[in-house]
Amino acid sequence: MKIRTTLLMALAAVIPALACAKKPTKVGTETPVQAAPVVEEEPTITEECVVNVSLFHESVKNKMYADAYEPWWNVYSTCPNANKSIYTDGAKIVEALYRATSDPAEKERLANLAVEMQDKRIRFFGNDPKYPKAYILGEKGLAYVDFFGETKLVEARECLHQSVEGMGANSKIMVLVKLVDVSYALYKQDPNGKAEQFIADYELASNYLGEQASNTNNKNAEIAGKQKDYVDNIFAVSGAADCSKLDEIYAAVVKENLTNLDMLQKIAKLYRRVRCTESDVYFAACEAAHKLQPTQESAAGCASMAAKKGDYEQAIAYYDQAIKLAMVEDALEDVADYQYNAAFYCYNNLRKYPEARKYALASIATLQGLGINKGQGRCYIIIGMCYASSQPYANDNKGRILNKTVYWAAVDKFQKAKQIDPSVEAQASEFISSYSKYFPTKEERFDLPNEFSGSTYYVGGWIGETTVIR
Repeated sequence: MKIRTTLLMALAAVIPALACAKKPTKVGTETPVQAAPVVEEEPTITEECVVNVSLFHESVKNKMYADAYEPWWNVYSTCPNANKSIYTDGAKIVEALYRATSDPAEKERLANLAVEMQDKRIRFFGNDPKYPKAYILGEKGLAYVDFFGETKLVEARECLHQSVEGMGANSKIMVLVKLVDVSYALYKQDPNGKAEQFIADYELASNYLGEQASNTNNKNAEIAGKQKDYVDNIFAVSGAADCSKLDEIYAAVVKENLTNLDMLQKIAKLYRRVRCTESDVYFAACEAAHKLQPTQESAAGCASMAAKKGDYEQAIAYYDQAIKLAMVEDALEDVADYQYNAAFYCYNNLRKYPEARKYALASIATLQGLGINKGQGRCYIIIGMCYASSQPYANDNKGRILNKTVYWAAVDKFQKAKQIDPSVEAQASEFISSYSKYFPTKEERFDLPNEFSGSTYYVGGWIGETTVIR
């Protein structure tokens, strides 16, 4: 009787549960069953793995890649966390076997393996401090390029770009170069859709190659410099560097980033690099950047903008700012350029000859301080032209003769220009020939002190130069 009672009680407990289980559930109200998270265990590194690592590594050292494959594959398949050499040696093994086979199916298998290998390396060694995930993504991008050519350009570019973003100036040189190559190939396929991406990738890679090339502690600096020349040349011939094309891309970008100093400076730098400094988009970027944080580059851009609008006084004021800022940055070659530009506008557009000479002499002094002759010649020509254009004496009969003496002083400067700077020799010689015709005649020289040829003569007025009668 006691057993029967117990069974009945158990049955009574089960029946309601069964009844509940059989009740129909309303559509859309069922609670989905959550799968338990899969926790992948680290593969066990066995003694066999250690032996095989040694075997394939020794074979790779001896370039016996076929012999290396079997022990390498055993380790790669069973204990891929055993050693980083699985991936560094593995890349060599796979590439060698790929080049050696003519079987399309085997080539395809090895190509996919070359890429898959980098994903596995990221899983097990992505936290390596020297060769982290970003570095390995670069290797994956290179594998796409090497094994798939133009059939996987999008995937290659994505990996290479992520690698460069992560590694920065420490990026592998070939990763930087291939980023530009791949991005250029995509641009050629779709010039309108990929132009901005190509320009951005070029800027990124070229800047980092430049940093590596200028780093005196970098043993690969010379290689980086040559590769920078290579990517710069690609960009120059690409057509993406066309000023109108840049304007199409960046006009809206500048308007959307008027308070984004970093973006404005990057755009202005790009325009300067490709010599599109007459563009209104360039001017807008420089002006907005200058308001946020004046730099020598933004000041120079604003100077160009003012000159284009015909406001040469304002242009010179901006160049004065650029000169001061460049001096702070110790960018003295830029200082010399800004001083020359100010001299040119003073001479050519404002006819302020003493001011022009002041800026030209300052530019010469800056270049002399740097030990650079090239660039000084154009400054001496500016001074000579100022003298030749000047009439420092009264406009009477005697003054007319005295005013011709300025050509002696002008020719002195042209001769100095060609003497110190061969790059202006042809122009200086032309000016010498032209202005020598206006020297005072023999009869006119009788009205001058020290009228004999070869005697010194002082040209007065604002010029104040001692020259030689001829």
